Amino acid sequence: MHRPCRILVKLLLASLLTALAGHAAAQSAYPNKPIRLISPYAPGGSVTITARMIGHRLAERLGQQIVVDNRPGGNTIIGTEALAKSAPDGYTLEAVTNTHVVNSNLFPTPYDALNDFVGVATVCSAAQILVVNPAFPATTVQEVIALLKAQPGKFNFASSGNGTTNHMAGEFFKLAAGVDMQHIPYKGGAPAITDLIGGQVQLSFQAPATAMNLIKSGRVRAIATASKARISALPDLPTFAESGLPEFQAEIWYGILAPAGTPTEIIHKLSSEIAKIVAMPEVKKEIANQGMEPFVTNPEEFAALMKSDFAKYARVIKDAKIKIDK
Repeated sequence: MHRPCRILVKLLLASLLTALAGHAAAQSAYPNKPIRLISPYAPGGSVTITARMIGHRLAERLGQQIVVDNRPGGNTIIGTEALAKSAPDGYTLEAVTNTHVVNSNLFPTPYDALNDFVGVATVCSAAQILVVNPAFPATTVQEVIALLKAQPGKFNFASSGNGTTNHMAGEFFKLAAGVDMQHIPYKGGAPAITDLIGGQVQLSFQAPATAMNLIKSGRVRAIATASKARISALPDLPTFAESGLPEFQAEIWYGILAPAGTPTEIIHKLSSEIAKIVAMPEVKKEIANQGMEPFVTNPEEFAALMKSDFAKYARVIKDAKIKIDK
């Protein structure tokens, strides 16, 4: 090899090694500034509660502030679009639920629910609880079914918005039980609960974090939980399976997303730290107190879960003939 060629090769190798060293140093230094964790819901809901629970401890472990940024609106689409447009550098994340994969089956979202994001990890899961206004005459699952069949379309069920997890739970229930009730979407969980307590609507599916205090105070009455087994926070509440409807299960998962293209090293670092956080005894207790269960998946498992749920909700939306003008 001629001397000029040898010099050129050495220079190229030196540049490559320098670039690789710089990349490795940048990754090992992550994070070196605050991280924004978007919650696409109003403050106070179960997603924001979960985001703060994880964000507080993740900040301690990473040595950087994590700011929970509530971006409600558009049935979570506003907050999720903000994530999709963020730099894929690990400094913008989002707390999401199953609603993330429902939306793209219902609305023309400005992003691809599966390909524009990468799952970091799931954190916990919770079964939906069917709650009713205290004046509602039915007290068991079978009585609810009988009443809805006797008076089809007369009764209403409230949700926190079209395509939300409690909307989908209501549609699941209608298909599984062969009943008809009218869906009333609200702009958030708080107004839905207000009208349920006031009697303007009669039924609603709610996450335990939202429902438990209302149940214990007597402002709503719980009928059953759509989980595989009874939940520890409400041990006397039967499941739908125990109540004669074994095919009906409606669970919510809570997870963390990043924009597609975020370096794999960062994704796996965050995923590993979140798994360690969820394994902490005090976090397990906090999750249980919210009526939820720890549910941790790694990035690959989370990607498979989102893909599976995307297809599942597409089938439900088709079978229930749900069409929404937005």
